[in-house]
Amino acid sequence: MKIIIAPAKKMIIDNDTFEYEQLPKYLDQTEQLLQTMRQLTYSDAKEMWNCRDKLAEPNYEWLQTMDLKSHLTPALLAFSGIQYQYMAPDLFTEPALNYVRNNLRILSGFYGILRPFDGVVPYRLEMQSKLKLPGHRNLYEFWNSKIYDALIDNNSKLIINLASTEYAKTITTYLKSNQKFITVVFASMVDGKLRTKATLAKMARGEMVRFLAENNATNISTVKKFNHPDWKYSQEASTDDQIVFIYQK
Repeated sequence: MKIIIAPAKKMIIDNDTFEYEQLPKYLDQTEQLLQTMRQLTYSDAKEMWNCRDKLAEPNYEWLQTMDLKSHLTPALLAFSGIQYQYMAPDLFTEPALNYVRNNLRILSGFYGILRPFDGVVPYRLEMQSKLKLPGHRNLYEFWNSKIYDALIDNNSKLIINLASTEYAKTITTYLKSNQKFITVVFASMVDGKLRTKATLAKMARGEMVRFLAENNATNISTVKKFNHPDWKYSQEASTDDQIVFIYQK
C-alpha cells in the first residue's frame, strides 16, 4: 500500500531531529527547474508565486544561492504546514517511522516525488505554478509519468490518496486497470451538502497519516477505522473510490 500526500508551502530547516537518508530520486530534474527559475526576473517570479513582496523578496534571494545538496532536512520534517503539524512526525515511534519510510510519499512540484527521509531544501513551487519550461507547457508535462513511475512498485496495487486534486492528478492520469486508487475525503455538512473545508481537511489528513502509521495499516478496512472524536466514517457517503469521513462538531 502506498499513501500519497501534498507538500506544504511553509518549510523549515531542521538538521537535528532526524538525519536525511538519501537524495531525492529526480534531483537532476530538480536542478533543471532551479536553473529555469533562476532566469526569471523578480517580477516574473513574484507573479508565479502569487505573493506579496514580503514573501517574494526573501524567496527570490534564496533562489539565487540555493544548494540542492547542502544543509538538507528530511522531507517529512521540512514541510511544516498544518497537515504536517497534526501529523507530528517528530513524535513517531520507530515502527511508525519505518512504516512511513516504506509507504508514504510526498508529491512535489519541485522534486517530483519524495520519500519521507529524502534530504531537501526549502523551496516555493506549486504543481500548478505557471513556470515556462523549454519543451513543456507546465509542470505536469515536465514531470510526465515520472512521479507515477517512482510511486508504483510490486506492492502498490492499493494507493490511498490524501493529496489535493492538484497533486493527485500526477498519479491518476497514469493508473492501470489493476490499481486501486482510493481518495479519503474529510467533509463537513453545510446546508445539507457535504463540503470540504481546507483547514479542517489538512488537519485530518495529517492525523490520518499518523493513525495509519501507528496501526501499520495495509488495507482499506483499517483506513475506515480511523478513530477520531471529530470525524465519523460514513458508509452512505462513501463509494468504491472514496472513503468519506464527516465532521462531527
